[in-house]
Amino acid sequence: MATAYIVDAVRTAGGRRNGRLSRKHPADLGGIVIDALLDRTGVPPEKVDDVIYGCVSQVGPQTFNIARTSILSSKLPESVPGVSIDRQCGSSQQSIHFAAQAILSGTQDLVIAGGVESMSQVPIGAPVTVAKELGNPFTGEISKRYPGETFSQFVGAERMASKYGVTREELAKFAYASHVNGAAATKAGKFKEEIIPIEVDIEGEKLVHDTDEGIRWEPDYEAMLGLEPLQPGGVISAAFASQICDGASAVLIASEAAVKEYGLKPLAKIHTMAVVGSDPTMVLEGPIPATEKVLEKAGMTIDQIDLYEVNEAFGSVPLAWAKAIGADLDKLNVNGGAQALGHPLGATGTKLMATLIHELRRRGGRYGLLAICEGLGTANATIIEVV
Repeated sequence: MATAYIVDAVRTAGGRRNGRLSRKHPADLGGIVIDALLDRTGVPPEKVDDVIYGCVSQVGPQTFNIARTSILSSKLPESVPGVSIDRQCGSSQQSIHFAAQAILSGTQDLVIAGGVESMSQVPIGAPVTVAKELGNPFTGEISKRYPGETFSQFVGAERMASKYGVTREELAKFAYASHVNGAAATKAGKFKEEIIPIEVDIEGEKLVHDTDEGIRWEPDYEAMLGLEPLQPGGVISAAFASQICDGASAVLIASEAAVKEYGLKPLAKIHTMAVVGSDPTMVLEGPIPATEKVLEKAGMTIDQIDLYEVNEAFGSVPLAWAKAIGADLDKLNVNGGAQALGHPLGATGTKLMATLIHELRRRGGRYGLLAICEGLGTANATIIEVV
């Protein structure tokens, strides 16, 4: 059978809202990670068959097909096409799936899958708010099917905590651990293999951005525990939510023929992929059935997976996922998650894939699982195998 290999995986360090990456054009961020893949792998640029980029808020500087504008901001020739996709927070994970499917079908040999999001320049929800006079996406027949629902991720996070018995104390411990683990991984140099340093100009001073800006280097557990919840009587607070983040990430996926022709050294291969729809009023529950589906397709159990990355959109999501799946918390987001490192929406899928691959190889692990919750109750799950 055909095999889809991940040859390399890179990302920018996360930039805080209005932080070091806030003035970088998102297409330039997208081009930077493309160039890094070309430089690191030596693949002839003209041989790239396609670029598939995830981006959630495709408006303003992120519109007009940001995959294509990222190509035109990179070393790739004009002959390389690109397409932008939106599967909400799992957009670049879906770009991996589409790229792998192209390789597995035999129609393409080299595909760059990635994503970009400048949440400083294009705030979350901007596609709705900047064009609100054109209408709301939740009116029409959907409002009849789900009367009174706003499909809010904040409401969904609370519902996840309630349904799966996730307590405020568990959330605080998990958020605290996210920052502690993120800081420890950074200090140990664990992200150096995946992060592409970027020169930035901050008020006339040139600096190198190579460290995730959102990490709290000395987190305060009691302060996290005591923060006011976002909803009266709830358990979710800002301390238990992912950080707004600017960034880009990408992976190069290749066929066996391309690996041989260009002398590439793959890091991992795509083992199994799944995508599901789930209750949109829960919003964030999809990673649970997606994981169940991908494990069933793979003929595996969760105990056979060495590491998992489950996006920390809110702390209640991976904690609920772990309870439902019976997963080992010691294998979950071991280098910190989005609560510390940020969640650059359309770039998060390939960002987490980069972290997962490099950590698996560092530990001598074999299988890794990536799952991300997505707006309106969808989710992707991917199992990779180190080679």
